[in-house]
Amino acid sequence: MLAPVLLFVYNRLDKTMGTVEALKKNLLAGESSLYIFSDGPRNESDKEKIPELRKYIHSITGFKQVNIVEREKNTGLANSIIKGVTDVINRYGKVIVLEDDIETSPYFLKYMNDALDLYEQEDKVISIAAYMFPVKKKIPDYFFLRGADCWGWATWKRGWDLFEYDGSKLLKELEQKKLTSKFDYNNTANFTDMLKKQNMGKIDSWAIRWTASAFLKEKYTLYPGKSLVMNTGTDGSGTHNDMTQYYSSQINNHKIHLHKIPIEENKVVFDAIVEFYKPSKRSFINRLMQTLNFKS
Repeated sequence: MLAPVLLFVYNRLDKTMGTVEALKKNLLAGESSLYIFSDGPRNESDKEKIPELRKYIHSITGFKQVNIVEREKNTGLANSIIKGVTDVINRYGKVIVLEDDIETSPYFLKYMNDALDLYEQEDKVISIAAYMFPVKKKIPDYFFLRGADCWGWATWKRGWDLFEYDGSKLLKELEQKKLTSKFDYNNTANFTDMLKKQNMGKIDSWAIRWTASAFLKEKYTLYPGKSLVMNTGTDGSGTHNDMTQYYSSQINNHKIHLHKIPIEENKVVFDAIVEFYKPSKRSFINRLMQTLNFKS
């Protein structure tokens, strides 16, 4: 059985249309069930934008079925994703997740479903990721990293059951086990700082809690060497975004032929990401990551 595809939308009609049109071009689109979660308005301006977006999502075809959940009140991105993923994964056991600004390769659904099937019984694997940083080093076609990700991802119920809602517990455990440096890619990223901001109520991020939950359980995520997604929301249009192309990766429009590999962190890739987050760029990266959906 193919995994249901979850799409979380809010008020950006143009971004949503781009995401849906790219998804419809996927090889398995016609065989996949699409679940769309439309959050309610935060303010008067959104009350004008959301009806137009909802009219569009009710017109979507090209999938096995389209299921739409419209929320009357605004729950926020984090709560919308947590509740939506939980509801669907409890019914089907696995999910593929997208937000409204993630455009996909035609082979995105093929890769995600193949990987979900391949590693379904491997407890050390918590999720599948579709995004990869535009690193400079040559890296494998696919590999594992410790933790989890959020720009086009998939998991099973056994993985999502490990999600810890309480960020203070996650932060305490990271600090007690002296894992903050490793969690922050050898002190070049600012994930721990984001978790602190989550606990102080300065940001509302499901993704940093998902990443930390997986990391602390010593679970691994399968990544592609070349990104199968592109985030189109880094133009200032998103709730949690800033204007930058720093994270832009060219979409891989070729099939990835998967076979099982050792479930362990790839040191070459880890070092390449450390270089990506190198200290000379850290102040710039830290500012961006507080606004990008990658750690929203």
